[in-house]
Amino acid sequence: MAHEPYPSQDVLLEGFLALRTPEGFRAELIDGEIIVSPPPGGHHERAISRIVRQVMRNSPAEMDFSGNRGLVLPSGGRCPKNHVIPDGVFAPAELDLFADEAAYMRPGGLALVVEVTSSRPDNDREAKRHCYARGAIPLYLLVDRERETVTLFCEPVGDDYTESHAGVFGKAIELPAPFSFTLDTEDLA
Repeated sequence: MAHEPYPSQDVLLEGFLALRTPEGFRAELIDGEIIVSPPPGGHHERAISRIVRQVMRNSPAEMDFSGNRGLVLPSGGRCPKNHVIPDGVFAPAELDLFADEAAYMRPGGLALVVEVTSSRPDNDREAKRHCYARGAIPLYLLVDRERETVTLFCEPVGDDYTESHAGVFGKAIELPAPFSFTLDTEDLA
């Protein structure tokens, strides 16, 4: 009898959804792999706070923000759906997307997802980028603390973004509509 190299999709998803992680930790299911991450540190949270403050202050469109809200996204292979928890997501306030009590939401209507690298930076650089593109999230902002860069990924097609704009910390990044302002990256280190 041949063994399946990976658990069946249903068993994997059921096991993932039944996980009980310690307080502050978060579990994600990305392309058939369960990833458990420790709580973020102060510099990580500081970078998120700086971005949120700028968006709320400078965006001509009124935005809602949710930190650590789970997203159900299309998979690239071994599991039926990815269950990802970005550091932050923005959506136009008039859509009222964050009112639902569900732990995981669909990405429709989201304008921007934000990740700040931490214990597994390649996960944010590659796997999550592909998840967000497959979910057709228009903009993905990656703050890479290890490389000291900020990258804005735009124009999702298939499982990747067709455009990106990157700069070192301190170089401003233009956020397109509905944000339509220049993001200061000086304090993101």
